[in-house]
Amino acid sequence: MIIRSKGGDPLIASDKCLDEASLAAQFSTKSSKRVYGIVQLWKSIHPLTTVASIMNTGAHPDDEHSDTLAYYSLGKGVHTISLIATRGEGGQNELGSELGDALGVIRTRELEEASKMMNVTLCLLSEQIHDPIYDFGFSKCADETFGKWGESLAYERLIRNIRTMRPDVVFNAFQNDVTTHGHHRAMTILTIRAFDDAANSDVFPEHAEAGIRPWQIKKMYVPAGEDAYHVFVPTGEFNEIYGASYVQMGEQSRFMHKTQGMGSHIDEGPISSYYELVRSIVPVQKQERDFFDGIAFTFDDLAKEVEMKQGDKRVITDLYALHSDVQHIVSSFPRFSQVALEAQRMRIDVSNTISDIARSDLDDETKADLTHRLRVKEDQLNLLCSEALSFIAKIRPESAELVPGQTTRVTLTAFNGGMMPLSDLSLKLRLPQGWVNKPLGETKFSRLGYNETVSVQYEVEVPIDAANFHPYHDPIFSGVAEYVAYHVTSQVVMHPAQTVAILPAYSICMSPEAVVLNTVSLPECIPVKATIRNYKSGAAGANIHLQLPDGWTAQPDHQELEFGFKGETLTVSFRVQPTAKVRNGHYAISAVVEDSQFTCSERAQVIQYPHIGKTYYIRSEQLKIEAFDLRLPEQLQIGYISSGFDNIDHYLSLVGLNVTRLEPKDIEFGDLSVYDAIVLGIRAYAIRPELTSCNQRLLQYVHNGGNLVVQYHKPEDNWQPELAPYPIEIGKPFLKWRVTDENSQVTVLAPAHSMFHYPNLITDEDWKGWIQERSAYIPCSWGTEYTELISTGDPGEEEFTGIFLTAEYGKGVYSYSSLVWYREIPHLVPGAIRLFVNMISQARVSKTAVSTAHQ
Repeated sequence: MIIRSKGGDPLIASDKCLDEASLAAQFSTKSSKRVYGIVQLWKSIHPLTTVASIMNTGAHPDDEHSDTLAYYSLGKGVHTISLIATRGEGGQNELGSELGDALGVIRTRELEEASKMMNVTLCLLSEQIHDPIYDFGFSKCADETFGKWGESLAYERLIRNIRTMRPDVVFNAFQNDVTTHGHHRAMTILTIRAFDDAANSDVFPEHAEAGIRPWQIKKMYVPAGEDAYHVFVPTGEFNEIYGASYVQMGEQSRFMHKTQGMGSHIDEGPISSYYELVRSIVPVQKQERDFFDGIAFTFDDLAKEVEMKQGDKRVITDLYALHSDVQHIVSSFPRFSQVALEAQRMRIDVSNTISDIARSDLDDETKADLTHRLRVKEDQLNLLCSEALSFIAKIRPESAELVPGQTTRVTLTAFNGGMMPLSDLSLKLRLPQGWVNKPLGETKFSRLGYNETVSVQYEVEVPIDAANFHPYHDPIFSGVAEYVAYHVTSQVVMHPAQTVAILPAYSICMSPEAVVLNTVSLPECIPVKATIRNYKSGAAGANIHLQLPDGWTAQPDHQELEFGFKGETLTVSFRVQPTAKVRNGHYAISAVVEDSQFTCSERAQVIQYPHIGKTYYIRSEQLKIEAFDLRLPEQLQIGYISSGFDNIDHYLSLVGLNVTRLEPKDIEFGDLSVYDAIVLGIRAYAIRPELTSCNQRLLQYVHNGGNLVVQYHKPEDNWQPELAPYPIEIGKPFLKWRVTDENSQVTVLAPAHSMFHYPNLITDEDWKGWIQERSAYIPCSWGTEYTELISTGDPGEEEFTGIFLTAEYGKGVYSYSSLVWYREIPHLVPGAIRLFVNMISQARVSKTAVSTAHQ
């Protein structure tokens, strides 16, 4: 038998075991389900062959080095950890309209599913909705990131995770380079600093009170290029068991990041990733074969390390025995029952070794190190035993949507698909503290034979004060199946296949979700609708009223609600009357639903996509009102070409404009002249192929007197400079060509231009109150025919003048703007809305209109 110690040779090589090529050939003759079972079995065996661990740190979901993680987790069996700072709330969404916290919920689920695919343990520094460690959008420097996250808070959480997970090797997702996102730079700076501080008990000494010991990382790396590196990872190696290379498996996991458009199809062949060593406590060569050169990789290596310390001989013997146990398990693959037998034997040995370590004269740090590694093996062996025995345990709640005070039922089942009978089986339900459950049948079973299933149903009372569902917390329900096989007790923890959520008894959705209250001509009333979903079991009665700003009134003042069944929705209407004189500013209207038990004012937003399943984002529901003066040209007709990446057209309709979404047939064959302005959503050329083929039609529309407004595009969005009437080239690298300070000083370069006068007079006040950033993907060059309307830049940097360009073309107007309208307008930023209205009104401009505006 040959076991690879630190890379190079095949792991399996024995006359008692099939080699990987033979296994792959046999797999093709079996059913796909059976192949899946064997692959899963190997996926559970392989981690036992190494005692090593590695951590990859990054700032956002999708920062993880998926190919390298796949190589070490699936290829080497290393305990692999991905530590990410934020939930990705500040990113874009290529899948739907969710942004901010709702997008963070989606991206967290995407990251969780991507990590599962690669057997990667996931850690996140951001712990809550509205957590200080938040993706606030692009940042050019680490100092800004530290200022918003709280440097000490982020560092404490990073150190705590490192000390808890105890990785041997850490590698960063990015270098600390001036061309890199500030969030990435911040995580790299903190991670490198943690190399020393995680081992220093004087740094965050409060961790010791929680039983978290200091930990010394052995080596740390950052990404490098092919021309200067210490180690390369051959991620293009092909694994016959998985039927793919590691980079291909990594990319499969990246396809889970659908909101970010991640994932690539990569052909088979040599590919490598390169890394530079930046810190180490072990002697290293100029170029290494592997991250783990000089680091204990197997139980054999671990035993020799203890031996060199002249450690306890019993512990040394135990570690050598565990190395032998691993060999026996590997030799038994793919014979399921034999693997299970050997795994159970190893479990006994692991337990005895832990006891021997506790009784030994080893120093405390060595004891803690060995015990931690063996606890990881215990978890891995538990999983392996259930895989090898084909033991399947499930938990099925009667309902996935519950309310406080409700009684429900939960069923636990256990199935034995293997030939080895199991004994002393028990099925237990785990619930949060304070919950009451009662089994409605036997929970213990003396025997479970081949192809047999047992189940037990529990009655569960949800406390009346149960907290609402939180998307970042552990599942509410879990089950534990405990059983005996080969005289050893094992257990499996079950989680529901779908999200189980405690929801408000009534979920409220208000319409419209936002209102611009035009103080130029106040409406007689604001029509408000509230749609209420009943989550209580069966029929329910309640009433609803609105909470209004002082002095405002609503007709009627309240309404009765009668629901016939769970899940029913009712919609009610109110007419809200503001006070006679409304000042410019922020206002809000809330709806409150009450019955004898509950008072609810939240919305349970359902988030559901095929790749992540269903989850919920529960938030306070308010109709946001922004009052400001806004002048609109009469009967302005707007055509909007949506990319699906923004919903500006919706908000233009809310302010009172007539907006039509243009479909491909409209662009290809429709009469474009009926529109005073046509607006392209962000990155529209990337998503709407008809735009490229019909671009000349759009330019002709402008030439004939139309007004075409193009929002920002990335260079890779099928954008070509000649798509504009006069060339516009987008700057690269995109990290440089943006303004991240939403409060940047704006200078108007063409103050007499009608863009700043008709129909709304734009002043310095209109550049205040913007959110997240000012501009992205700014042009780097453009034709002299364009008027440069503004200049702005981040503090200490040269200002950009190509952010807002406009030109006459024939009888019409063409404008290109990289201002981030898609973030500002949904947040009802007054200046952004006023300026956008001016931009789409340029075809109506006349000398009279400009003169009037000046007056």
